[in-house]
Amino acid sequence: MAALYRPRLFTDLAAACALVLTSSSVAEAGAVGSTPVRTFEYSVGGMEMKVPTGCLFTHIIRGGGKKITYQNAGVDCAFVGALSSGFCNWRIDFTYADTDNRTYRTSRGRTHDECKIDPMRNNSPQTLPRYGKACAHLYVNGVRRVSQCHHITR
Repeated sequence: MAALYRPRLFTDLAAACALVLTSSSVAEAGAVGSTPVRTFEYSVGGMEMKVPTGCLFTHIIRGGGKKITYQNAGVDCAFVGALSSGFCNWRIDFTYADTDNRTYRTSRGRTHDECKIDPMRNNSPQTLPRYGKACAHLYVNGVRRVSQCHHITR
């Protein structure tokens, strides 16, 4: 089962390497970051679900200055995490905060009622009104379980 999720992991790693190794005459920037998803339990339809260790929440962002040309967030699981039933009633939100850490924009994702081992979401390109940070948040059954942020600076 873990072999099914290796291609996404390798794609994410290749994207991270490409961002580091590429150079351009245009001021382009990008960031890739992953945060471990901690073990947690929740109830769906009277059944207890458990998400074990072995999953990472990855947030990728590309652009320059306040302009975001690409943004994606999702979960990759390996080992025991890849054998679990996954994440049920999940959604991924993107938030944007200013340099004083005040959130001024939220792009709320759709809640997916199916269970998925590798939830993922892209967000539309956009130009932010101010510098600060862009974050991605994974919600499972209405509870925020993990976040990953990148600072947007000059």
